[in-house]
Amino acid sequence: MASTSIMSFGVSPFSAMRPRFRVQAQNLDGPVIPTNTVLPSESDSAVTAINGVSSSSSLVLDTKHEKNDSFIVEKNKENGKLIIEEKRKGNDADDAMVLEPLWDDGYGTQTVEDYFAAAKEIINGDGGPPRWFCPVECGSPLKNSPTLLFLPGLDGTGFGLTLHHKALGKAFEVRCLHIPVLDRTPFEGLVKLVEEAIKVEYALAPNKPIYLVGDSFGGCLALAVAARNPTIDLVLILVNPATSFGRSQLQPLFPILEALPNELHVTVPFLLSFVMGEPMKMASVSIENSLPPAKKLEQLSSNLTALLPCLPELANIMPKETLIWKLKLIKTAAAYANSRLHAVKAEVLVLASGKDNMLPSKDEAQRLARSIQNCRVRNFKDSGHTLLLEDGIGLLTIIRGTCMYRLSRRHDLVRDYIPISMTEFKTAMDIVGLLRFLTGSVVFSTLEDGKIVQGLDGVPVEGPVIYVGYHMLLGVDLPSLVEEFITQKGIVLRGISHPELFEGRRENVSSEFGVFDWMKIFGSVPVSGSYLFKLLKNNSHILLYPGGQREALHYKGEEYKVIWPDHPEFVRMAVRFGATIVPFGTVGEDDIADIVLDFNDLAKIPYFIEYVRELQRGSVKFRDEISGEVASRDIAPPLILPKLPGRFYYLFGKPISTKGMENMLKDREAANKLYLKIKSEVENNMGYLLKKRQEDPYRNFIDRRLYQTLYPRSESDQTPTFKI
Repeated sequence: MASTSIMSFGVSPFSAMRPRFRVQAQNLDGPVIPTNTVLPSESDSAVTAINGVSSSSSLVLDTKHEKNDSFIVEKNKENGKLIIEEKRKGNDADDAMVLEPLWDDGYGTQTVEDYFAAAKEIINGDGGPPRWFCPVECGSPLKNSPTLLFLPGLDGTGFGLTLHHKALGKAFEVRCLHIPVLDRTPFEGLVKLVEEAIKVEYALAPNKPIYLVGDSFGGCLALAVAARNPTIDLVLILVNPATSFGRSQLQPLFPILEALPNELHVTVPFLLSFVMGEPMKMASVSIENSLPPAKKLEQLSSNLTALLPCLPELANIMPKETLIWKLKLIKTAAAYANSRLHAVKAEVLVLASGKDNMLPSKDEAQRLARSIQNCRVRNFKDSGHTLLLEDGIGLLTIIRGTCMYRLSRRHDLVRDYIPISMTEFKTAMDIVGLLRFLTGSVVFSTLEDGKIVQGLDGVPVEGPVIYVGYHMLLGVDLPSLVEEFITQKGIVLRGISHPELFEGRRENVSSEFGVFDWMKIFGSVPVSGSYLFKLLKNNSHILLYPGGQREALHYKGEEYKVIWPDHPEFVRMAVRFGATIVPFGTVGEDDIADIVLDFNDLAKIPYFIEYVRELQRGSVKFRDEISGEVASRDIAPPLILPKLPGRFYYLFGKPISTKGMENMLKDREAANKLYLKIKSEVENNMGYLLKKRQEDPYRNFIDRRLYQTLYPRSESDQTPTFKI
């Protein structure tokens, strides 16, 4: 059955940007108008009002998509507005599109130079009212993706997401607002324009969230719209919002702009470019982190040289009259938004730059977090005002890492999950690069015939699979383990994590994008029966540590002690889906650090227990006393003393298939026997590794480094280890 949706939006006359759809324009009184046709607004078939604003521009229609997509352009008989009806067959190839791990998100392929090129093109003969456009680079989104509306900052071009178009285009229906250079629509008019767009989207899909990404001035616009529409499911991403405009560091200089002669205005945007952004980070967007320092410096110098000629274009984007008008517009917008913060019911994420020389964004993020009831913050200490045009973390990555991406009103970390991209994988591995370099991990697995081999050949490819193992001190075993599965097998391990990581209770206004955010990007979900059920049903590869934080924060003398619950928590669920269980052992924590003070030692310090219990107040409890020693209790990270690194070893045991074990669903004793067998296999795997590592000539970091120096190899070639 064909599905139908209706959109109402103004169409940009920017001919260089092709709309992403095959279009059929139909005059209500005449025949179908062919594609690639320009409809002048004064003709009978033109629309006299777009988004409620009179338009004198032409409607440019172009083709790009397959023949399954078609639109019919109509005029609403009641209000004369443009109505575009989309008809798409249910078996469209795009609907079946899925993303594989390490997909190409395009980050780094577009730079600030591309932003200036697009801005220069769109302002050429720029006229007419504000309108929406869909960037070609966004391509076709995944099935049932929500809509994302980008609200621009001071420039008004709508190209502030240039670096992020390709990635966002996979997860959202992206539309960007363009405010022409000569447009003088008041703030209330812009609010109504955006409001009309979200109401149309809400009417089409009332169960989907609508994302508003507001950059600077656009942040005020997003807040105003959210305050006026509390019943619509909105998600706001505010990037250095201009709600703090009244406290801007440049406030004393703004009156000077009006008195400045026109001949000197060309210098103002040029100077503003250095105030608004961090040129070094802008020029670093396309530079690979893996490059040698000398090559990085050479490329950075080249990028800066290429960027400088683009800066004078800002004078065309913001002529004197336009700049003065927009500064007044921002002042009005800030006052409007600040007076209505109490009415904002939307989910809000504020991204604040630590080196914003135009606005006190970091302080403003703290104020907004206190003023808006459902607001979280991420700080980027080295970024300037133009955060979205600078080198750093992609916007889609930030949205996903903060658990803000969802396909419906209710967040589901299994259904809403998007696999990690190549850029995200490289960035994450760079963050933990030192640990990976120092520990030189080596992985073994067991074939069906019981033979142990180096690598992951013994690991099942088809899910569902549950990998059950020992959690090393402070969870240092995770980075290398996740890396090996992605690079060797193309498998993303969906880790079962402590629910506290997802509650946001410990977040504060100084939170930076950190390790817990990256865990969510790599697919972690909170421990719960419902999520385990969903992952198994989805044929996922699940990483489970029954010992949890008690095992990862163990006491002195408990190295390699398997501290699990007294009863099976996962066995019967695995049997229900016929899942494969792979027990594994990890060894190496005692080769990188010694525990100096554990929880029992720290508890003797005055007020320490009270401090820990205060931190634990209100924390999520998911185990009770019947779970035994692993049950939730007072624990804290131990004080450790690092030492010359050894090596991490992983051994995955023989896979245990639960198909045909349905009797365990009712037989608790049989399920417990299998549970004890799995636990015993984990202990045996660690015993094997502890014995065999004594035979590894390159267990010590210095020995490994010497070998790598004498026998340089590619990064994928590993330093030898013990003989199996």
